[in-house]
Amino acid sequence: MSGDPVVGAGKARAKITAPAVVDMKRRGELITVVTAYDFPTARLAEQAGVEVLLVGDSVGPVVLGYESTLPVTMEDMLHHTKAVTRAKTSAMVVGDMPFMSYQVSVEQAVRNAGRFVQEAGADAIKLEGGERVAPAVQRIVAAGIPVMGHLGLTPQSVLAFGGYKVQARGEADQERLVREAKLLEESGCFAIVLEGIPARLGALVSRELAIPTIGIGAGVQCDGQVLVTHDMLGLYQGRTAKFVRRYAELGDAQRDAYARYVADVKARRFPGDAESY
Repeated sequence: MSGDPVVGAGKARAKITAPAVVDMKRRGELITVVTAYDFPTARLAEQAGVEVLLVGDSVGPVVLGYESTLPVTMEDMLHHTKAVTRAKTSAMVVGDMPFMSYQVSVEQAVRNAGRFVQEAGADAIKLEGGERVAPAVQRIVAAGIPVMGHLGLTPQSVLAFGGYKVQARGEADQERLVREAKLLEESGCFAIVLEGIPARLGALVSRELAIPTIGIGAGVQCDGQVLVTHDMLGLYQGRTAKFVRRYAELGDAQRDAYARYVADVKARRFPGDAESY
């Protein structure tokens, strides 16, 4: 992998928008999505050619030290989304609506979606659920804010699921997921994340929809893929899903750098006598 060329590096491109993402599916062009929670990550991901930066509520476990995404607040998400949008990337920035920021009422959902755009500069928002969130999706889209849906293993429902388990294994559950995916499309979503479902179901939903599907543990036939940056770079020390592919082991490199720094300070090798500001 280290010998592969850097795709998209140095190439200027137009700003990626919701219609542009839909057009990518129409052209048969696969979509790349990664999570970003800060300015430098956003810059580096764009330079590598990533089209969509998801400021995910996964910031809770991988950055803030929470055991799940449930404690993440709107203020947490706005803080990290602002950091990402300051990079002024051509990549689309999607803010992830956290637990209890849209479940209480449609009005609450619209208000908080608006905060992502107005206060944090996001290009779109993402929320979890199917039929129960369709009215909120419709109103948010009507307000002029693009919405990305999320079906399958929705982490904010982990307590109801009884853990992080593959969803929609049975025929009835699969039929319901297809039905809800179509409902989200009809409600105005420009894309839908499919997480933790059988690969053949991911392929079926992708064929049935005109909008793109973004898979995470949903098979190779989705219209795009998303990975958590800290998982793919080996920076997260907690549990990772079986489908995760590590493209680097930066955690090991970072730990080694700290260890060498500690050793140099203890041995008075840093700073050198001739070094100065």
